[in-house]
Amino acid sequence: MIALGIEGTAWSLSVGVVDEENVIVLENDPYIPKEGGIHPREASQHHSEKLPSLLSRVFEKVDKNSIDIVAFSQGPGMGPCLRVVATAARLLAVKLKKPLVGVNHCLAHVEVGRWKTGAKNPVSLYVSGGNSQVIARRGKRYRVFGETLDIGIGNALDKLARHMGLRHPGGPKIEELAKKGKNYHFMPYVVKGMDFSFSGMVTAAQKLYDSGVAREDVAFSFQETAFAMLTEVTERALAYLDLDEVLLVGGVAANRRLQEMLRKMCEDRGAKFYVPPRELVGDNGAMIAYTGLLMYRHGYQTPIEKSYVRPDFRIEDVEVNWD
Repeated sequence: MIALGIEGTAWSLSVGVVDEENVIVLENDPYIPKEGGIHPREASQHHSEKLPSLLSRVFEKVDKNSIDIVAFSQGPGMGPCLRVVATAARLLAVKLKKPLVGVNHCLAHVEVGRWKTGAKNPVSLYVSGGNSQVIARRGKRYRVFGETLDIGIGNALDKLARHMGLRHPGGPKIEELAKKGKNYHFMPYVVKGMDFSFSGMVTAAQKLYDSGVAREDVAFSFQETAFAMLTEVTERALAYLDLDEVLLVGGVAANRRLQEMLRKMCEDRGAKFYVPPRELVGDNGAMIAYTGLLMYRHGYQTPIEKSYVRPDFRIEDVEVNWD
C-alpha cells in the first residue's frame, strides 16, 4: 500500500509519500518569518498559497492514482495551519476516492522513529517547538510520563535566539554558538518530579546576554542546563519503567549535543539509543503518511464529518492496536 501524508501543524509544510518499507517522496516548503516568531495567520496563509504547488511537485514524481490512503496531521498544532491541511486532505481524498486518516502529530514522530530505527518498545523523548514530553507505551496507549510545564525546548531556544537578534529557526543557530562557548554560567535547573520548565531559563539567559556575557557562553550554558534536565527525566523514566531503549524524536532531536548526552546516559545504563535520520526528525509529511498507513492497516479511518482539527490532540487519546 502507498500513503500520502500532509503535515502543517506549525511553520513546517511538508508532503510525503511512503509505502510499508520506504519513503518514496518527501517535499518541503516551510514558512520562515521575516522577523520575530511564528504568526499563526501568516503561517496558514503561507500553507494555503504553497500547498497546491507542493502537491504538484509530489505528483510529478508519483502517479496520483497509485495513492491508496490520504493522511493528514489532525493535531496538536496551530488551528489556522491545521485547517488548511485538513481542507486539502479532505479534497484530495474525495477527488481520488481514497480513505482519509487523521493522524496525531506526536504519535507520528514516535512511530516514524520506531519504523526507521528498529526500536521496539522505547522510552521516547519528544522535543520540538510546541512539545517536550517523555513518552512510553503502556498497553494499548502511549502515556506521557513527564512533560514541560510551560514551553517546549524548541520554543525556548527560538526565544533566546530572537533575543540575540537571530532569525527563525533559532535552534540550529544556538547549537552552533554553543559549540564555541567556553564558560558556563549558572542557569535555573527546574525539574519537578518527571516534569520540567524552561521559561525561567529563557529569562535568565536573556539577562545574561543583556549584561554583556558573550552569546557563545550564554548558548553553551543554556544548552548544557536544558539538555541535562531532559536527560535526567529520560533516565528516570527508563529506571521506573524498566526499559532498555531510548528514542529521540522531534525537531530538536537534530541537536548533536543532546544526542551526545542521551547516548552517554544510555551507555552507562546498558540501554540502546536511537535517533531517526535527520530528514525525519523534524515535522515532515513522511511521518504522517507512514502513521496513517499503519493506522489504516489496523482498522482506522476518519470519516469526513469527523475530520475536524484538534489543536489540543493528546497522544494518549489514540488507542494503539499495533505492536
